[in-house]
Amino acid sequence: MTIDLAITGGHVVSSEDTRLCDVLVEGEKIVGLVSPGTAPSDTSKTIDASGLYVMPGAIDVHVHTREPGYTHKEDITTCTQAAVAGGVTTIFGMPNLNPPTVNRAALDDVFRLYREKSVVDFNHNPAATQTSEFEAMADAGIAAFKIYMVVDTKRSYPHPQGTGTHNHGHLLEIMENVKPTGLPLMVHPHDQDIMDIIEQRCWDKGDRSPRAYAETLASYDGIIWDNAISMLLRLAETTECPLYICHTNTWRGVELIREAKRRGINVTAEVNHWTLFLGTWDDVDQLGPYALSYVVSDRGRDAVWEAANDGTIDFLASDHAPHTREEKEKGWNDMWATHTGTPGVQYQLPLALDAVSKGKLSLQRVVAMSSSNPAQKFGLRNKGKIAPGLDADIILVNLEKKWTIRNSGVLSRCGWTPYDGRECKGFVERTLLRGQDVYSEGKVVGMPGGGRLVHPHS
Repeated sequence: MTIDLAITGGHVVSSEDTRLCDVLVEGEKIVGLVSPGTAPSDTSKTIDASGLYVMPGAIDVHVHTREPGYTHKEDITTCTQAAVAGGVTTIFGMPNLNPPTVNRAALDDVFRLYREKSVVDFNHNPAATQTSEFEAMADAGIAAFKIYMVVDTKRSYPHPQGTGTHNHGHLLEIMENVKPTGLPLMVHPHDQDIMDIIEQRCWDKGDRSPRAYAETLASYDGIIWDNAISMLLRLAETTECPLYICHTNTWRGVELIREAKRRGINVTAEVNHWTLFLGTWDDVDQLGPYALSYVVSDRGRDAVWEAANDGTIDFLASDHAPHTREEKEKGWNDMWATHTGTPGVQYQLPLALDAVSKGKLSLQRVVAMSSSNPAQKFGLRNKGKIAPGLDADIILVNLEKKWTIRNSGVLSRCGWTPYDGRECKGFVERTLLRGQDVYSEGKVVGMPGGGRLVHPHS
């Protein structure tokens, strides 16, 4: 048998184990895992992965590409170039665009832009606000819907009108109408009514600082998050709509999700890099608006790490949310006037690898949350594992390499990262998409337009 590519001598990682073997690739597919040194002699190309870990490409299901409408912050090409440098081979985009992705026409236009510009494979999660459009958008091949429970105060972005609701009756109707599609509903949980009261108390004191903003979200030990999660779980139980909870960051939220799973409610949950690696009071004080300005309590952080390890949390998703420096700088004086969010698609996986080196996560859990779980939960049958018959989406990782994250290495159009100066142990050396190099020797070599739409259950 003639083999196009053999990746030899590496440690192949799955969500269950790690084993030394060679990976054989023909065309776009993995065709075999064989004992070291047994690859066919007539292999067209060989990559020596000795000393490296061979992992499935990451599937980041929560990415803000900013295109169309906000390409001064980011665009599909720069976003996906950053993705491959971070070991990500598939992304799901979010609907807070201009125009927002709320109907089939807008969705078709977004898919056209991805086909023209994406370096990685892709899907897109439209906003579930126009129930008459759900069936048509589902027929287009989406993997999930998205909804925000946030109302932006003093700003029109990042949660533009038409992309969300915090009306519980409306949420019930949305879930009832998403359920027949069989697709998950991703929800940014947020109790806006309580937030309004807490915000106003802060404003009455004339305090609009980053710390004040963070304190509103942290008030009463995260009640803004927990009340919303509790309500969403009850609606999911009632409607049997598959629920995906974004931004898990409180200990009560973890307990609610864990108990819901125990009771058989169809719920999955994500954790973002800022919860695990950023969100302390020191981060808010030092980075101000350049941090997400959410604060995670010590108890919350401990709970999230435990949930990431025991499987309560299913996904490691970046919530990649770039903004310009000019937009961020406004936040030093008025955090309510700036755009919240921070870039993450390029550095989330390396930070997770660093956590492996520190004994906080196993490599198997990183693969589970970054690759195999997203593929399984969203029906991407050809993704998420290094196994015969699946797409050859493969990353080569050096777990021993020590390096420092720098703004100068940022590939996102925004040009900055809150992790500038952060030391890491664990580095993505090479990224392959369907058997072809897209990142190698420190450079993006994949071309815009090389990505494909990935359909659920196909």
